[in-house]
Amino acid sequence: MTGIPAPFYTRMRKLLGSEFAALAEALNRPPVHGVRFNTLKVDREQIDRLEFPNLKPVPWCPAGFTFSTVAGDKRLGRHPYHAAGIYYLQDPSAMAVAEAAAPQPGERVLDLAAAPGGKATHLASLMNNQGLLVANEINPRRVWDLAENLERWGATNVTITNDSPEKLAAKLPGFFDVVVVDAPCSGEGMFRKSAAARAEWMPALVTGCALRQGRILSDAAELVRPGGRLVYSTCTFSPEENEGVIGRFLEQHAQFKITPSSLHEYFAPGNPTWASLPPDHPTRHTMRLWPHRLQGEGHFIAVLQKKEGPPPAVLNAFDHHFPDKETVHRAAEWAAPTLNTLPWERQNLHLYKDQLYQLPQALPDLTGVRLIRPGWWLGTLKKKRFEPSHSLALTLKREMANNPVDLRPNDPQTAAYLRGELLESAGPDGWVLVTVDGFGLGWGKRVNGRVKNHYPKGLRRTS
Repeated sequence: MTGIPAPFYTRMRKLLGSEFAALAEALNRPPVHGVRFNTLKVDREQIDRLEFPNLKPVPWCPAGFTFSTVAGDKRLGRHPYHAAGIYYLQDPSAMAVAEAAAPQPGERVLDLAAAPGGKATHLASLMNNQGLLVANEINPRRVWDLAENLERWGATNVTITNDSPEKLAAKLPGFFDVVVVDAPCSGEGMFRKSAAARAEWMPALVTGCALRQGRILSDAAELVRPGGRLVYSTCTFSPEENEGVIGRFLEQHAQFKITPSSLHEYFAPGNPTWASLPPDHPTRHTMRLWPHRLQGEGHFIAVLQKKEGPPPAVLNAFDHHFPDKETVHRAAEWAAPTLNTLPWERQNLHLYKDQLYQLPQALPDLTGVRLIRPGWWLGTLKKKRFEPSHSLALTLKREMANNPVDLRPNDPQTAAYLRGELLESAGPDGWVLVTVDGFGLGWGKRVNGRVKNHYPKGLRRTS
């Protein structure tokens, strides 16, 4: 592998000794291709029918697989199934983080640094769209990538925020059952996948990341309820950012301890001595994912549990703007000829300006927090009519619509639809759900046998 910094190799040779040669050889191999299927939309039987090339299960993730593909082949990211949110292309090692967090349906979960959305979509699947998932991203550009991926996934229990860990900790102390911190890091674990990671690495970057990670983790600790879980992960090999950060955190936060994970059997343990800690230090119970020991990139995971204690003060509920009867009527009036079942719950509807949302369960007061989406976006009120959102389409299946336009992946009309073109389709006039093999892809409006395209302009393809 060209471009890997010599100081990195020098450090890893010192740490790994005789095992270093295996790591160096692994970093010169092509990266592993991974895919995680959306269990909100498909089951194992349907996965087997999708005809991916040579799927092999990822041992630590029931919905995850590795697959073979031609070098440089990016077509899977442009397949209609991807546009319909059937799968997410993800490194198998990264799949371990949400599995280690093990959120349960109905819990309150925070993904503190969630963009671009790999771990957030995984958390949503494990929660089965039940409870509350707050997906936060501080970067104002990357947060929209996060929103797009969660929308495509069909996640309906998610609130998306764009604020700092410090602000959230002050606003929501002790609120969450699970907090996931996939911390910004020096990216050593991504060296064979990312030329940028190789080019940007330097020892000073490692030092700076470790300081930043410590601050983020301290803020995250304030967000965990007594008895709750805090999951810390990086995609780097650096002991300073891994065992070192966790070791300092435990010194400063006596109410937390490292807790065993069912995933330990798949991964190597942490090494406290690499961070100048005693060999029997609790950081030995963290997990290291090495590319020469498994099919995946480099990763580090620590699962921490907060001691039981007095419950935190009850937070005020979200400032809920219930829509008036006319707004509810317009939405229902649109749905009646279009869908055979009403997909939203009327008691949780929320109106923000002209946009109608369904709020997740137990959403707290977020006044002062930069909010991207308070919940599942259903549609927009336009000149006394309701226009459905793309988010709504991506949660639906063919059997939920009255007059769907169901396409095959290789149908020329499917490619035309994704380019924003008109479709030819006989049937009643009105709104139609466009699906691919039964999975919601977007909306159209049929008039005289022609379907006007309502696929979002920002997502349309040019070829």
